[in-house]
Amino acid sequence: MSAPLPEDRLPPHALPALAAALFIALAPHGWHQPPWVLSLAGVALGWRLLVHAGRVPAPGRWLLGGLTLAATGLVLARYGTLAGRDPGVALLVLMTGLKFLETRRFRDAMLVVFLGYFMVITNFFYSQEIPLALYMVLAVFATTAALVRLNAGDNGPPWGESLRLTGLMLAQALPLMVILFFLFPRIPGPLWSMPEEEPAATTGLSDHMRPGSVSRLLQSEAPAFRVTFAGEMPGAAQRYWRGPVFWAYDGRTWRAGAVPPAPPAIPPQADTLEHTVSLEPHGQRWLLALDVPVSPPRDARLTDDGYLVSREPVRQVIRYSVRSRPGAALEPLLSGARREAALDLPGDTAPRARALARAWRRVHGGDDAAVVQAALGHFRQAPFRYTLSPPPLRRDAVDQFLFETRAGFCEHYAGAFTVLMRAAGIPARVVTGYQGGTFNRAGDYLLVRQSDAHAWTEVWLQGRGWTRVDATGAVAPERIESGVGAAFSGDATVPAFLRRGGDWFGDLRLQLGLWRDSINYYWNGWVLAFGPERQRELLARLGLDGTDWRALVGLMVVATGLVLTLFAGIFLWRNRLPMRDPLGRLQTRFDRRLARLGVPRAPHEPLPDFARRVTRERPELAGPVAGFAEDYTRLRYGPQPDPARFARLRGHLRALPGRGAALYHRFLRRFPRPG
Repeated sequence: MSAPLPEDRLPPHALPALAAALFIALAPHGWHQPPWVLSLAGVALGWRLLVHAGRVPAPGRWLLGGLTLAATGLVLARYGTLAGRDPGVALLVLMTGLKFLETRRFRDAMLVVFLGYFMVITNFFYSQEIPLALYMVLAVFATTAALVRLNAGDNGPPWGESLRLTGLMLAQALPLMVILFFLFPRIPGPLWSMPEEEPAATTGLSDHMRPGSVSRLLQSEAPAFRVTFAGEMPGAAQRYWRGPVFWAYDGRTWRAGAVPPAPPAIPPQADTLEHTVSLEPHGQRWLLALDVPVSPPRDARLTDDGYLVSREPVRQVIRYSVRSRPGAALEPLLSGARREAALDLPGDTAPRARALARAWRRVHGGDDAAVVQAALGHFRQAPFRYTLSPPPLRRDAVDQFLFETRAGFCEHYAGAFTVLMRAAGIPARVVTGYQGGTFNRAGDYLLVRQSDAHAWTEVWLQGRGWTRVDATGAVAPERIESGVGAAFSGDATVPAFLRRGGDWFGDLRLQLGLWRDSINYYWNGWVLAFGPERQRELLARLGLDGTDWRALVGLMVVATGLVLTLFAGIFLWRNRLPMRDPLGRLQTRFDRRLARLGVPRAPHEPLPDFARRVTRERPELAGPVAGFAEDYTRLRYGPQPDPARFARLRGHLRALPGRGAALYHRFLRRFPRPG
């Protein structure tokens, strides 16, 4: 093995800086990777630093090869594959640590620097929140500082100078980053996600509903989505945000089921309400919209049941505009197959509820609307309670809830009411989504949290189609009119953020939370959800509506060229040749002026001697020449410069005869006067 070339030698002061940069970039993976992954990478970093300090010997090639195979085997044993987000990041973390361990030459260290930059990127596969982004700015700064130290040679500059140079480099890159971010042609789809990510780690509505499945979301203060309205915002009682619709019931759980198709029959009307939703990732395909949506956004469709479904699962913040028509008639004509699906009940479920529903039917005959009102009256009159902690339902869930516990959350009321309607011969189904929301004045949008999750019933009535009936509103009307917090005001068993005590600390906490959420809203809208639609919206505001990708590329090139030209001009100005000595320039002008006046100064003649000669030969020039010689000598050789004397020096120069007098004296020298 040949010795490394001198120019490929690793500067000794660069290794600790590189280790620190890697540690900063790798640290956030401690929340997402098994502990042994970061531990092994940390051991590799520490081992190389000990080698650098001369405490332990460097590992040989065979040992490094064995460690590489062992790390690969551990990742394969843990995940069963080397492909995908988690195994890929784990393998990259381990290989980065091992590469740092074998770093001996300059090019090895440069490769580790590039791996460090890539490690910064991998953190965004897990989160894109503002705190992590700010931390990654620190990681990029540390990695760039290590790059500066690495290229500084053996005798690197002080740390302060290296950090200033790093800051200057990143500041120069910032305008180019902004140009590329806003003008680079966007492609649809998530940037910071992997195709095989599982949705289990996300929070939101489920693809089924059973007692407790909705109430668990009340424990979460996390935002579900944010909405801005093109016109006036609807009142609280009209803010139903439609999500998945469930038809099939097995006695405990509601699911979508296999239902015969029926094309939606909601023609867009002039009285539709347009709104824009910024939806948080939830790992499923449905999109939330004000009940009832009538026009799907791009890359989405409107299902037969009147809710929106995206082409791909929502794994990043997305932003879309949709039009809804509150109170629209959904499916005015119900086919026989769909009616049968909307009346289906397991044969052995809810016998007492069935008997109650049949009694209402006997009283009201064929009037379905009267049966619905009778059921709502039953919920209002009986001692039902709206609670987040209902008793467990171990037997028949509906009968036990209706006739024994009479305490539950919205999924209890929606499920039981739907069973009652089906038992009475009225087609019914369960709709899940959200209800309400908090208006954020700081950001001028409506914030809908996971705690606003809700479930209600839709019954099919002749001439009206599917009609929303919210049994929860019959028991706890304040839940619908004022939000979920009003229903639990003063209840110490619910999370603190749901209780409205009216104290100054609670109000302050609420306002700070809204300010923080408004910051996240703009971060989501202008950074995380900045896709093709958002880019077109920005260009339209700038008067560039209808710009295609070719024009975008041209605009990006022009903007980048202008920035680079500006930087080049600043660089050339700062590195221009130093200005000539101002005293020397004045002396040169003085000599030229006197030479034109016919009194040239010899190269070897000192200025005081020249002044005395001019006084003898040209007495009319004695004053300004003598003054210039005296002030020049004091400025050039005096203890400190005097600005006033420098001004007098310029005055002596201006006192000398000008170009006209010089021409006259030149004429006299060529054509002297006679006698």
